[in-house]
Amino acid sequence: MFLIDILNRVKVLNDVETNNIEVVSIVFDSREVIKGGLFVAIKGTITDGHTHIDKAIANGAQVVVCEVLPVSMVDGVTYVQVKNSADALGLMASNFYHHPSNQLRLVGVTGTNGKTTIATLLYQLFKSLGYSVGLISTVENKINDEIIPSTHTTPDPIALNKLLTKMVDAGCEFCFMEVSSHAVVQGRIAGLNFEGGIFTNITHDHLDFHETFDNYIAAKQSFFTSLKANAFALTNADEKHGMVMVQNSLANRKTYSLQKLADFKGSIIENKFSGLHMDVDGAEVYFKLIGSFNAYNIMAVYGAAILLGQEKIEVLATLSSLTGAEGRFDFITAENGMIGIVDYAHTPDAVQNVLSTINDIRNDNSKIITVIGCGGDRDKSKRPVMAKVACDWSDKVILTSDNPRTEDPEQILRDMEVGVSPSNQRKTITITDRKSAIQTACHLANAGDVILIAGKGHEKYQEINKVRHHFDDKEVLLEQFKDLR
Repeated sequence: MFLIDILNRVKVLNDVETNNIEVVSIVFDSREVIKGGLFVAIKGTITDGHTHIDKAIANGAQVVVCEVLPVSMVDGVTYVQVKNSADALGLMASNFYHHPSNQLRLVGVTGTNGKTTIATLLYQLFKSLGYSVGLISTVENKINDEIIPSTHTTPDPIALNKLLTKMVDAGCEFCFMEVSSHAVVQGRIAGLNFEGGIFTNITHDHLDFHETFDNYIAAKQSFFTSLKANAFALTNADEKHGMVMVQNSLANRKTYSLQKLADFKGSIIENKFSGLHMDVDGAEVYFKLIGSFNAYNIMAVYGAAILLGQEKIEVLATLSSLTGAEGRFDFITAENGMIGIVDYAHTPDAVQNVLSTINDIRNDNSKIITVIGCGGDRDKSKRPVMAKVACDWSDKVILTSDNPRTEDPEQILRDMEVGVSPSNQRKTITITDRKSAIQTACHLANAGDVILIAGKGHEKYQEINKVRHHFDDKEVLLEQFKDLR
């Protein structure tokens, strides 16, 4: 493709001759540059791509896109200066892959909690309705039945546009994707054409990246501000930031709710471990999903489906048979009646939502035993809060290692212990080894008790010192439940 076409809609700051320059590839990793390729120098949180420009040229780059022009320039190389390389990369990737998001109906889901469940349910729903569908999520990416491993909640712009192109080639009519706050700030979704956006909720998270809660809110809000007038912006009317998210959006603003008046109104009739009985816009429906947080997820999916032109009765009938995403309130029952729940909840609000749901449903005589940790190299401020929430809503809490990454797991646990009040210390145990913590929870539990293993959900690994070791919460729990026969 010619450089002039790749730079369409990109604001170039310097005088550059773009005609008759053909580009064979676009990369932002200098090690991946091939002869005749274009290298984008991005200022990242860990490394600055500008320091790798010489290496990119040595590997064959004939075009360099950067924010700061090098002091000395190599003859035969075209240098393009832009204000923000990350945003430019999103636009260029979309141009390079011929705008795949224009060729299907793309819907983005953002918020702190619920993104994966909503995106997955929409994928399952539309696939069940007979459509060819794509999914981009934290758990996995899918093109119809083909599974493509996921490495990020939202892929980088090049990987994202490649994936969307594969969906278009496979005949996909719809794609449902999670949109992380990181993705918005880092320009990963720049250049994409969304038919709709969905907001779930927002609580304190990712402050290690955004630094302040206001910055975090602004990142989410800018996604809806970027939507076009012919798109829809569906927001949670019960969330105090729900209307703030869409206040500057030109899109068709719609709401869903369990409490307030809304365009799509639901209410919980009954909430049990067997599922939800709800009223949805006047229709009584039984769903397999559990808990009030999933009632909100259901309403978001229902509202989006209607906005995408689907029939109400068909949508509700199909939704009633769906089970949601792996590792989200994953429910297991042992033969002796002990209940195990594996959930990805890794924020204070998400943990409280899951535990309050369990408290609402459990038998009066059953205990809740929670196994929980916090990830390393992430927002440290939430660690004591996570421990406090777990203790306040559980009968027994075992603090354990999550993904310590490059941090000392013992220090992470000490940070969590700060949130354990003197009155809660008697019901709290600290066991660093996660497998031992789960085993201990099972030994402490009796028939009818509920064990919640929070934090990792669908993950099949534990990351320690940059190495991922096989570890599956559900697998360990099932092993323990076998011994209870």
